[in-house]
Parts: sequence; C-alpha cells; structure tokens
Amino acid sequence: ERQGFQVYCMTPDKDFAQLVSENIFIYKPARMGNEMEILGVKEILAKWEIERVEQVIDILGLWGDAVDNIPGIPGIGEKTAKLLIKQYGSVENIIANSHELKGKQKENVENFAAQGMISKKLATIILNVPVPFEEDKLILEEPSKELLEPLFAELEFRTIGKRVFGDDFSVNDAKGINQQDLFGNSVEVKRKDFSDQPSLFDTPIDAKNINNTAHEYFLVDTLEKRSDLIALLLQQPSISFDTETTGTDANLAELVGLSFAIKPFEGYYIPLPADEIITRSILEEFRIVLENENIVKIGQNIKYDMLVLKWYDIQVKGKLFDTMLAHYLIDPDTRHNMDVLSENYLGYTPISITTLIGAKGKNQGTMRDVPVENVVDYAAEDADVTLQLANVFEPMLAERNATNLAEEIENPLIYVLADIEKEGVRIDIETLNNYSTELQIEITKAEQSVYDKAGLKFNLASPKQLGEVLFDHLKLDPKAKKTKTGQYQTGEDVLTLLASKSDIVQDILDFRQLQKLKSTYVDALPLLVNPKTGRVHTSFNQAVAATGRLSSNNPNLQNIPIRTERGREVRKAFIARDENHVLLSADYSQIELRIIAEISKEENMLDAFNKGIDIHTATAAKVYGITIEEVDSTQRRNAKAVNFGIIYGQSAFGLSQNLNIPRKEAAEIIEQYFIQYPGIKTYMADTMNFARENGYVQTIMGRRRYLRDINSANMTVRGYAERNAINAPIQGSAADLIKIAMINIHKDMVAQNLGSKMTMQVHDELVFDVLKTEVDVMKEIITHRMKTAIKTQVPIEIEIGQGDNWLAAH
Repeated sequence: ERQGFQVYCMTPDKDFAQLVSENIFIYKPARMGNEMEILGVKEILAKWEIERVEQVIDILGLWGDAVDNIPGIPGIGEKTAKLLIKQYGSVENIIANSHELKGKQKENVENFAAQGMISKKLATIILNVPVPFEEDKLILEEPSKELLEPLFAELEFRTIGKRVFGDDFSVNDAKGINQQDLFGNSVEVKRKDFSDQPSLFDTPIDAKNINNTAHEYFLVDTLEKRSDLIALLLQQPSISFDTETTGTDANLAELVGLSFAIKPFEGYYIPLPADEIITRSILEEFRIVLENENIVKIGQNIKYDMLVLKWYDIQVKGKLFDTMLAHYLIDPDTRHNMDVLSENYLGYTPISITTLIGAKGKNQGTMRDVPVENVVDYAAEDADVTLQLANVFEPMLAERNATNLAEEIENPLIYVLADIEKEGVRIDIETLNNYSTELQIEITKAEQSVYDKAGLKFNLASPKQLGEVLFDHLKLDPKAKKTKTGQYQTGEDVLTLLASKSDIVQDILDFRQLQKLKSTYVDALPLLVNPKTGRVHTSFNQAVAATGRLSSNNPNLQNIPIRTERGREVRKAFIARDENHVLLSADYSQIELRIIAEISKEENMLDAFNKGIDIHTATAAKVYGITIEEVDSTQRRNAKAVNFGIIYGQSAFGLSQNLNIPRKEAAEIIEQYFIQYPGIKTYMADTMNFARENGYVQTIMGRRRYLRDINSANMTVRGYAERNAINAPIQGSAADLIKIAMINIHKDMVAQNLGSKMTMQVHDELVFDVLKTEVDVMKEIITHRMKTAIKTQVPIEIEIGQGDNWLAAH
C-alpha cells in the first residue's frame, strides 16, 4: 500500500479484517457453495458493528481464538464483545470501567484483565517488520519442479505435492534424520507417510447441498401415510432415524417430529404436535418399529434420541450403529458432528439449523416455532445423511479393526448411559446452601486477613492491584516476573512458590480456592436440578476424550473436587434417593499402574501386585535399595510421583519441580526406576517404535490412537505425540475396562430385575443408588464384573463402600 498498490488479501481468516483500508481489501474465496466476497472498510465496519477498523483487534482480544491460542476473556463471545466495544470503544476502556459491568461478566473482566490485554496484543498483526519491497520479485514465474519436489518431500507437503506433480508424488522416500526421542535417546526418524489416515482438513472442493442434489423427502402427516411407512420400515434390516425436539437437554425437551431413512437420498418426516396425548398416540404406532430387536437402529448421537423417547415410554431396542461414535473410533482426535462429517466424507453440506431457528442466543427459537413444511427437508435430510455416513464408516471400521470395539463396547454402552442420564442423582440443596453460607464466612475472613496483613484495602480480585501490593508495597520478591503488558504475574504457580515467604500469600490462595469452590460447585449445582424430576442429570460424552475415557457435563462430574477436605464436602450433597436406599461407590485401585504392569509384562511390578504389596512402597524399596520395612513417607511419595509421572512422559526436570528436589536427584531416581523396572523401559521403546512404524498405538482391546506427528521434524510437536504414544494405551485400556464392566453390570441388573440403579461414572469409579435389600447382591455383581471385565495377568482390585451420601460411600 505504501508503494501505491491496491492490495487484496486472499483469505477467509477474520484476523485480517484489521488490515483493511481504502487501498487494502479482503478477497474471501468461495467455499462450500458460498460466493466469494470482497470486503472493504464499509463491509468490515458493518460486519463487525464498529466505528473504526482497528476495533476489530479489540473484539478479537475479548473474544479470543482457540485456533490461534488467543485466550480472550472467559464468558465473552463474539456477540458480547461487539456490544462491549460499541459501548466502551476498546479493551482498555472496558477494563477501566469494569465497575459498571454486572455479575459474572464484571468478575471475569476484572479477574482476566491482564489476559484480555495480552489477547489484544496477540490478535494484533505487527506492521513495522522491516521487510524490503522488491517489486520485480513479485512477478509470477513458473516454479522449478526440480527444486520443489525434494523440498515438498522433506516438508511432507502431500496434497500440494500431488497437485503439482501428480498422484504418483510421495513423501515416503524422504531421508531419515537422526533426532532425539522423548527420553533423550538418539533415533533415526523415518518419515513414514500416514496420509491415508482421515483428517479434519480432507474437505471436498465441490460441496453438494439440498439445492443441487436429487432427493425425495416425504411429509408423513396422516394415519394412512404412517401405516404405509411403518409397513415399509418393518421390512428393513436396518433403519436410520432422528428426532426433532424443542431443546438440547434430552431430559426436558419435547418431541416435535421423527424422521426415518432406509436408502440414500430418500427420507420421511412425521410431525408431532404440542398436544402430548396425540404425540404419544402417534408414537404408539411406531413402537413396533423402534422396539423391534431385529432392526438395527442407525443414528448420529443416538443416545440423545433414545433418551428423549424414554420420556415418552418408548424404549429403543436392537443393535445400534452410531455414526458419531463410529467416526470417533476411526479418527478420535477430530470433530464428529454431522455437518462436518457430511462435508468431509460425503462432499455434502447439510441445511444449517440456524436457517430455521436462528443463531444461538436468547432470541433463538425452537423447532416447534418452525412451519412443518420448512422442517421436512431439514429433518429427513438428517436421517438420510446419517444413513449415508453409516454406509461409509462401516467398512472403515473394519479396515481399522475397530468393528468389535463399536459392536461390543461403544454402541452397547449407549443403553447404559441413556439409563444413567434419565435416572439422574439426588442432591441435598439444603446441605449445599448451608455450605455456601459457611464458605462465604471463610471467604470474608480470608479477604479481611489479606487486607490486615497488607495494611491497606484493595480489589483482591484484580491481578493488577494484587501484584502491586505483593511486589511493590510488600516487596515479597525483588525478581518478580511481569507479563508483556508490564503487569506482575500472580497466577497460582507463582503464589505457591511465594507461600513460604509470607502468610498473606496463603490467605490469597485460600481466598481464591474458596471462591472457586463456592461459585463453580456449591452455588452452581442447585441450578442444575431438573424441575421435572428434582434430580441432577449429567450428560456423558463418549466422543470427546481421544483416549477413550468418558467425560461429562452439566455438571462435569470429573471436576467435583476430591483432593482437598473442603472440596470433598461437596460430595456430601450427593445423596441416596430416600431412606430405603444407600449409595455404593466402587473404585478401581491403582488401575493405570496395574495396566502398565499388564501390557509391559514387567516382572518386578507384576510380582508386587500379585503379592498384594503396596506398589509405591515396593517401588521406593527398589529405587532406594532398601527393604520395604525401611521405606519412609518421603521415599514412598517420591516413588508414587515417579510411578504416575512415567505414564505421562515426565522428565527429570518435571519430577524435580513436582517434588521440589534437585534435578540431579530426580534424574538419579528415574535412572534407578528403569534399572529396577527394565520391562517398562522396554515397553516404552517398543511402543515408540511401533508408533513410528504404524502411525498409531492401541489398547489391550485394540482401540487406536492415531499419531500424525510421531515422525515430525518439529521436536516440540513430536514430543507431544511421543507422550501420547506412551500414555494412550494405558489410559485407553483403563477406559475400555470400566466401559465393559458397566455394560456387564447393567446386563446383570436388568436380567435380575433389580430396583437399584447405576447413577454416576467418574474416572475409575462407579456410583450406584441401591435398595438396602439389594446391597449384598449388588456388591457381588459389581465386584465380579469390575474385576473380570478384561482377562489380565495382573490382579484387578476394587475398593467398594456404602453410605447415605457420596463422600461417606467413597
């Protein structure tokens, strides 16, 4: 622009909007059926709802960008960022006027003020880099293929390489390079080509959509039409189906319609009215289909549809094929939502739900508000696309030896999780309210203690003010580090190191811990109680954690505190349903260490487990060369840190930081560990070699974790892949173990017609709401099924307890 040129930035990247001027434009390429766009100053101001182009940076600073690792300020999305910038003009002004904000937004802006400023800086494109402008070198020339081909091979540019040199281009011939692995050993990295592995970026160039693809979608809105459809469905070995509802919470949503597909590009939609009696009557007609055990049911996130139908007393039966879970097994590290899968594997862009009910937000409608004729295509298309995806994924599962995982673990587990989610768990709101009051008293006490010791009052929630008090006023650390914005660092890691220098620091840490406990758990849990049931119904996710572990949300059970006494008190609020029930908690004992002993076949570790010796004590005795009786608590603690740290590829530096010991001592401990447990070192080396050769690692049950970066020339990227290579088979095998146990326990409970219920799964723990008359039989079932879920050489042990609440049971 400075040289008098008119510039077009060809990019879909929103960050470039900040560069637009009278002579600089964005040329947004056509994609997925959308036309190309040229954006100038006028378009940018309108699109971002701003007065000046540079305010794009402020919006990005507030909003953040996960792809570019820009954190932003929590709780502020695109819409809120635009509103705040419209009102205050800049990030700086928002922070300066945070007292005008309210509630959680005020708290987040003040607590994350420094992060907001850093985010703004990260979002800013630097313009003063001294890049010489050489106009003659910008003239387009034909590329030198002789120079490009070896370069593309070295850099593993597979796609562009094939585009330039044809389909015969390969990076397989790239020369091996001597590099160091995660543990400092010199290895020759062979750049094997794992391009056949599916990728999120394998998007088609010419996307199809409903407007350019032949299809037949039918509205089934009469008794006669429904009867004909039911007769047709009953003749099929498998059917794809989907539900349309009024919301995303399956335990509260109302059914709006059902859709079915039995062959590609054909679908049927049955509308269901708001009148529940009529809806139940129509559903009764379809019971013979949905509860038919001989018909395979295909769905995308089918657990949601099954759970919604449970509230209408329809129990979906038969084998399941969930396309979301199928793709999760095929490529666990990428996204699994239907629209993305359709675009990537079918080259087809489905109708966006936002075209029917609007974008997310308080003004978003529901499918109940949409005219039936507008829902038909959307709903029938969902069932159709899901069917087509199933046809693609079924052979892909077989190619990756994942069919058994789908049929024996993931799909059967859907039935278990649907029952758990519908059951929910009772919480004692009075206990939580009382605890909230106690915590507030402690918070106020900790806050006042900080002010007394500081000798002045300030905003304890402001990192900026806190830093000034600690390091300028109290001078706790003359070498205190600052952020790029000149603000002192006051994160938990910094304060923990300072705790020994002044009592005020521990008070600050207590204040923060108490506030988080109160707001995140104690005050939040009562808000999650389902008004229909009076219970909390968490939602379990099978396709989130790439290792195979389950996660949960609303609430996130994995985050319910357990490590501190104050945190454990929250578990007291999870209670049995009534005086005739108790909670049973069954927890695998040291399962990840038992798994690593099993897959490494490390004799010394297996021997300790088989003899029932505490593994950390046994490890300490081995490492320090003493008898088990001589091991003290510090030595056991150190051994425990190594046992668990090794699983995550912990280095001598990491161990020294963890245990607060010299790095040399940490290195000696790790060296002795591998001398005493040589089988583990062999396992790690063998696993790494397998990963480099095959591009994946797998669990005992064959669950694969693909590692595209295992042979990367980038040491940081490769190191992350190497840590996953070691850890994934261990965590994944533990995940498979508890999933199989859950399936088998559930089957036994159904077979014996027991009134007890499975209510929670947290890490390696299962929680049950058990009739007191069934405690003995449930303990027997749980113990047997958890111990024998997978046949192993190492003994699998569980700890089982009971009580009126979760804390007492655990």
